[in-house]
Amino acid sequence: MNRRELLKAAAVLPLAQTALSHVTFAQGAYPSRNITMIVPFPPGGQADLAARPVAQALEKILGKPVLVDNRAGGGGGSVGNAAAARAEPDGYTLLMTLSSLAVLPEADRLFDRPVAYEVSQFAPVARVLADPTLLAVPASAPWKTLQDFVDDAKKRPGQIPYGSSGPYGTLHVAMEMLAASAGIKLLHVPFRGAAPALTALLSGTVQAVASAPGTLKQQVDDGKMRVLANWGAARIASFPDLPTFQELGYKDVEFYIWAGLFAQSALPAPIMTQLRGAMAQAVKAPEVIRTFETAGSPVAYMDAPEFAKFVADDSARLVAAVKKIGKVE
Repeated sequence: MNRRELLKAAAVLPLAQTALSHVTFAQGAYPSRNITMIVPFPPGGQADLAARPVAQALEKILGKPVLVDNRAGGGGGSVGNAAAARAEPDGYTLLMTLSSLAVLPEADRLFDRPVAYEVSQFAPVARVLADPTLLAVPASAPWKTLQDFVDDAKKRPGQIPYGSSGPYGTLHVAMEMLAASAGIKLLHVPFRGAAPALTALLSGTVQAVASAPGTLKQQVDDGKMRVLANWGAARIASFPDLPTFQELGYKDVEFYIWAGLFAQSALPAPIMTQLRGAMAQAVKAPEVIRTFETAGSPVAYMDAPEFAKFVADDSARLVAAVKKIGKVE
């Protein structure tokens, strides 16, 4: 090959590489294999409730299995969150998590522990659920009202045990917010998730739990639990007679437990666009709507841009609450 032919071939090479990359992208169109959706809690909690019907709907939309991986541990979901943060940003490892996502790194810093992950490692895809937390006690408990509960706690500081999904998880922060406002001290008993905490409530191991309506409704309807108050700013349709803490005089007690889908912040834009479109369809699927409404936790969908702002605003409020609570362990 002479010099002129060599230069001509070199000029054509970038075009050939570009064409090849387009062919490769087409051959490897997303998704080409199974997708894992990490839930950083055991089955039965709010994140799991959000994940399973959505995963089934996404399978039909994307044409590949979406496998729910309950990866509990670390308190409040930190193990599963960290695993998703470390995963390849290729769309094959997603995270369905809760509002504690932003709280846990701050708790690590508060206790001078290595930070398991940073919120900046994630990109919000879509919000799925958003419910006020409810205060639940066993049906056999002596407290008929919130005032009964608070009065008893004042007589027995540190003696009424409550369960949570782990230190500085959503359920822990909600209860400590109440304790600070009411001037009471409760006994924190952390579990690996909301479902084990609710099991402990039913068995009598703990006497109170803050949890989402969707995880409580069946137990309340069956007469196994009683709810005393609602952390939201307004009453909710699934428990219309349940007063809010604000109605009962606790003006600064407001807390919501939301569940949303996240990917890694380095996820390629075309895959993010595809996932956003798929989620917009998934939350409209009749079986998804039916499952959530039956649980008393209706769809509260937000697309990525709106969800990102929501996460930032809510996280700032929760982080401030954690710093105010401090080292309560």
